[in-house]
Amino acid sequence: MKVLFIGGTGTISTACTELAAERGIDLTLLRRGQRAVHIPAGVKTLQADITDEAAIEKMLGHAHFDAVVDFIAFTPDQIERDIRLFRDRTRQFVFISSASAYQKPVGHYLITESTPLANPYWQYSRDKIACEDRLVRAYREEGFPITIVRPSHTYGDTQIPLAVNAWHKPFTAVNRLRQGKKLIVPGDGTSLWVVTHNSDFAVGLVGLLGHAQAIGQAFHITSDEVLTWNQITTIVAEAAGVAPAIIHISSDFVGACIADEVGGLTGDKANSVVFDNTKIKRLVPEFGARVRFAQGIRRTLAWFDSDPKRQVVDAEVDAKWDKLIAAYEHGLDETLKAFRTP
Repeated sequence: MKVLFIGGTGTISTACTELAAERGIDLTLLRRGQRAVHIPAGVKTLQADITDEAAIEKMLGHAHFDAVVDFIAFTPDQIERDIRLFRDRTRQFVFISSASAYQKPVGHYLITESTPLANPYWQYSRDKIACEDRLVRAYREEGFPITIVRPSHTYGDTQIPLAVNAWHKPFTAVNRLRQGKKLIVPGDGTSLWVVTHNSDFAVGLVGLLGHAQAIGQAFHITSDEVLTWNQITTIVAEAAGVAPAIIHISSDFVGACIADEVGGLTGDKANSVVFDNTKIKRLVPEFGARVRFAQGIRRTLAWFDSDPKRQVVDAEVDAKWDKLIAAYEHGLDETLKAFRTP
């Protein structure tokens, strides 16, 4: 099977690249090549910027693929480009969407692929929904062979999944824990959440490639392990070798102080989510959540601890958290004084 990955070296796609290579898939990565990363033996690369459509058109020539997977499309204009580029070049186009596109707040605790897509809180999610809408229209109107995949909160060696963390410098949260500083957990920490190891996700995605029954369908691929944010934070702290220092702050308060957090919390992580993975298991029977979070996060922290250069801290974000926590604790102290005063 001949497959093209657009991207292929990110948190999610790295594991998919490794598994596809292990299974002997004829895989090519189209990537800008700006970061030095390990590419498995036998995997070919095309170094180019996908935004340069004319250059990509020339580079691809008459190439044809059994499947194309775009890991880095986020907006409808990027999907329009993909449709133009791959309309006659693939038997299957796989779009990596997001489970954050599902209805927020959730209308039912159990999320299936038929759960409505609606997220008024996060532009990222609304853009993914718009991408899906365009692809579904292309499928209906011209038979463009789409498969939509919605990962939820997925991590691997390079990412530490917490409710509040610095996405591009995730060691920031662990550094706080090891300094004895508090980590913010939204609400009272008892909302339910799902984190998925990228190696598990890869089994589901690679299993869909070339699968005729996946055409025109949407799938989420997530773990079946459901944890509270208190449990997730405690497991991370234990893997880091320290006791958890948690402060519970409402998502509304966090978002009012740090506007960038509104989408990721109110539009995603502050909600309880449980996913029904029946659909992906029906088409890909080998899929299953094999890596429990306590196991996976130990591997992640071992990766960070093996090289101090990886332990990068976002000082600006860290300082914002300190300021937010101080403001919250000051306000709480003043409120308690008022209520204790006769």
